[in-house]
Amino acid sequence: MRKLLGRAVGCALYVLSGAVCAAAVPLADLARHVQYDNVKISSDGRYLAATAVVKGKPMLALVDLTKGTGVMMKPREGNQVIDLYWANGHRVLYTEGTKVSGFDRPVPTGEIFAVNGDGTGSELLFGYRAGDTARSTHLKKREPERASAMVIDTLRDDENHVLISVVPWDSGADGAFNEIFALDVRDGGKRKVATAPLRSARFITDHHGVVRFAAGVDSQAHGQVYYREGEGKSWRLLFQGSAENNVPVPLAFNRDDSRVYMACDVPGKAGALCPWDVATQLMQPPVWTNATADISGLVRSLDRQDIEGVQSMPGTPTTEGIVAGSDAMKVISSLSQALPGRSVEIVSSTDDGSKVVALASSDLDPGTFYLWDAATGKASQLLQRAPWVKPEQMASKRPVAFKARDGMSLHGYLSMPPGAEESKHLPTVIYVHGGPFGVRDDWEFDPYVQMLATRGYAVLQVNYRGSGGYGRAFEEAGYREWGGKMQDDVTDATHWAIQQGIAAPDRICIFGGSYGGYAALEGAIKEPDLYRCAIGYVGVYDLPMMFTDGDISDRRAGMSYLRTTLGTDQAELAGRSPLNQLDRLKARVMLIVGGEDERVPPVQGQNLHAALQKRGVAHEWLYKSGEAHGFYVEENITELFEQVTQFLDRSLQGAAAP
Repeated sequence: MRKLLGRAVGCALYVLSGAVCAAAVPLADLARHVQYDNVKISSDGRYLAATAVVKGKPMLALVDLTKGTGVMMKPREGNQVIDLYWANGHRVLYTEGTKVSGFDRPVPTGEIFAVNGDGTGSELLFGYRAGDTARSTHLKKREPERASAMVIDTLRDDENHVLISVVPWDSGADGAFNEIFALDVRDGGKRKVATAPLRSARFITDHHGVVRFAAGVDSQAHGQVYYREGEGKSWRLLFQGSAENNVPVPLAFNRDDSRVYMACDVPGKAGALCPWDVATQLMQPPVWTNATADISGLVRSLDRQDIEGVQSMPGTPTTEGIVAGSDAMKVISSLSQALPGRSVEIVSSTDDGSKVVALASSDLDPGTFYLWDAATGKASQLLQRAPWVKPEQMASKRPVAFKARDGMSLHGYLSMPPGAEESKHLPTVIYVHGGPFGVRDDWEFDPYVQMLATRGYAVLQVNYRGSGGYGRAFEEAGYREWGGKMQDDVTDATHWAIQQGIAAPDRICIFGGSYGGYAALEGAIKEPDLYRCAIGYVGVYDLPMMFTDGDISDRRAGMSYLRTTLGTDQAELAGRSPLNQLDRLKARVMLIVGGEDERVPPVQGQNLHAALQKRGVAHEWLYKSGEAHGFYVEENITELFEQVTQFLDRSLQGAAAP
């Protein structure tokens, strides 16, 4: 019977998706968005909801697990479903996104929609189009609001309401003091329950649905954490950060609300999880620490009422239990044994923990969702995120570690061309991640890495100082080091690849996006004999311009952040800008720019393009007027992949072997 049900579910999803068998993966398939991105089970286990792409159109897929039937809900024209939340056993809320100038992917419209698990009762509960008769049919009138809402708690003990955080659109560049409402999931009625004590806050609720913590940053970009003892109580500043001191970050309450788990600082450790005692309001000794890696996620109990484990990524993903006999850790361990080589994460579960949706993914595979049933202790396959990707054709990511010139430990990933894992002296691409601060490369499927490795290039990624995931001290070691020690880390990684016999010394290219675009051009200038070519993708090439152009400098906190992380010496920043150092450039150059980029305005790339033209320096130029800070349209990503690989072939493959 269960096998029959599994087949029925699979058939329903297959019919809904219009799936066909995929051929060998070309660049166009690496450029495709995943088919299923977010899968959640209803609180009673009857329904599944998933964000889906069907025949190029974004949809919300709803499946009745008891009947093996399903329906597809279309978002408004031009929109796509961004996230979803089960408010109770039969009603799901979802948010939509739309293309907005300056952003590389759809931006949430701020609206909240609702629909029953069987596809009936579709309503627009909140947003600037609420009350629109084209979507809203309930008799109770709703007023449109020019504001954005976010679900912060689905209120397990109240099936008719959820908590939402609301920010008005006219709040200015510095943001607003969020207001929190109880939203009726039947008709959109709402009741105010709290106001945040700081701007653009994020919230932690207890298991009674009461907002207890508000966290964010002040106007100087220093962390702040506020606390209140219960409903209707006043907010109190609990932790105040400074340039020298970080603040603990509240993450979740334990089962009986007596403790709050917080990300905390422990001397000599990159990451730590500490319980904060509610009664004494004192931090307790850590229940988890790691000398290398920071917390990347928490493992909740199957009923989602407690914390039972910690996720981190020192190299490959690691999950460690903090509670003896953890039910969630047992499920993860069982699935990991059944699916070797994959990282298993619980993404959704029923209120009683009897059914679990888990995602198993790897560096070779965007992942597959599984449904685990406590009654049988077994899991059945639900959905592949990208069924056209064949893991056996992909390049693996091998964690690597080495020392920087000043002795700092660095970590990264090496991807060798499939079938050439033991080869030596290969044409190599140093692929530098953006950010730079708090962002990292990790052990996951990366279409850009696969684009390079499957075309015959060794790919080296390095988490230079300043990257996230290795603790606060490592991240802050990159402050004010644009073009300095951060760049030296990338150079040292390149020399390591040469010394290990991986990279052919005269066939190395450096490539990156955003900060990585800066590092690509700065690397080619600072080390003119090391790199044969450089590819700058939506990169920064004029550092002082970051203080005058772009969305970071629009906010006071953003300006404080730039002063802290970039520095204030404009002459020094100008001297570390690729635009002003072209006399040293020897490498071949390719520039990729999005015309609607607000984070790094296109003038950054256009000015460098013009300067190279003025000098008579031939270079490749890819400009897409409708793209932003990273290409999003599949056809444009495909063209980017094609032009990048062709540029690399011309620049590296023709070089003489060492």
